[in-house]
Amino acid sequence: MKLAVIITQNNPEQVFTAMRFANFALKEGDAVSVFLTAEGVELEHLSNERFDICGQAESLVKAGGNIQACGTCLKSRDAQGSEICPSSTMQVMYTLVKESDRVVTF
Repeated sequence: MKLAVIITQNNPEQVFTAMRFANFALKEGDAVSVFLTAEGVELEHLSNERFDICGQAESLVKAGGNIQACGTCLKSRDAQGSEICPSSTMQVMYTLVKESDRVVTF
């Protein structure tokens, strides 16, 4: 199955849960892509002692998953994409949603 996980918020516990879910689905054999939009683009700045969000993101990418961040949302925060979460576009998000079997939002 092709699974799209869209993260729109910056609540550390919710983002951590979304990333754990994405990693679980990947281990189950699904193709997983994560798209960050709105507050979700803050993902790499949310890790703390309780929620290792960056660790989850790195694990997903190392295992073959994909994470992309909305370039407009990054720009509105004076931020840029990174190696783990590169800057992307609405066209990419549209294609991801269109081509996925399931879309889950957090």
